[in-house]
Amino acid sequence: MFLTDAPIVSRRQVGEGMWVIGLHAPEVAASVRSGQFVNIGLNPGPLLRRPFSVYRASDESIEVILKAVGTGTAQLISLRVGDLVSCLGPLGRGFELRPGLRTAVLISGGLGVAPMPLAARDARAMGLQVTWVHGARTADELCAESDGDAVIKATDDGSAGFAGTAVAAAPDADLVLACGPNPMLAAVAARWPEAQVAVETYMGCGTGVCLGCAVPLVRGGFDRACKEGPVYRAGDVDWTALPSHLHYAASA
Repeated sequence: MFLTDAPIVSRRQVGEGMWVIGLHAPEVAASVRSGQFVNIGLNPGPLLRRPFSVYRASDESIEVILKAVGTGTAQLISLRVGDLVSCLGPLGRGFELRPGLRTAVLISGGLGVAPMPLAARDARAMGLQVTWVHGARTADELCAESDGDAVIKATDDGSAGFAGTAVAAAPDADLVLACGPNPMLAAVAARWPEAQVAVETYMGCGTGVCLGCAVPLVRGGFDRACKEGPVYRAGDVDWTALPSHLHYAASA
């Protein structure tokens, strides 16, 4: 885990209100795994840092994707190339990709697209055939960027691609990775209990201290999404006890 002042090196819009921000953070870029996140702070800015899944990583830089859903994210989107932010990471437990598998399907809904480019990179590096299924309510809310050997887009209103949910559009595969709204992840768990899912929850500190990101488990008790997660086996989470309205941590 590294704490660094990271200058913004790029910014681009990839969907309706959806922005990708690039940060110069070589130590994080060199060590991050797909599904992990960084905590970004502004100075001056809101009291709490904001958690964002790492969207892409290169030798020197990382990218995060966000929408303005509150004061903190609105301020981040307003920053320009050269401005500094405080970046802490990589944090959390990411996706586990093991050898011997042949196919992977990545399922994302809305801002759940956040960890998927990095997941596609890691899966393809291990020789997996990758299908990415991305869903949103309308065509305007789809992310314009994607990766993988095959890409399927789905919209609830049928305005682009498959008419229906990303889960319904997704094929079976040896490995299923998913990120998106809790109802979507619950549907993933019902179809693929062994899938790995990045769970939605609010985060405070992002380092396991504040206990504000509790994830209810089927076996009883709670985990901390920032330490034991945010990636879980889909069948291990008690989806009935998680609020359905929460946005994924990357949009907080």
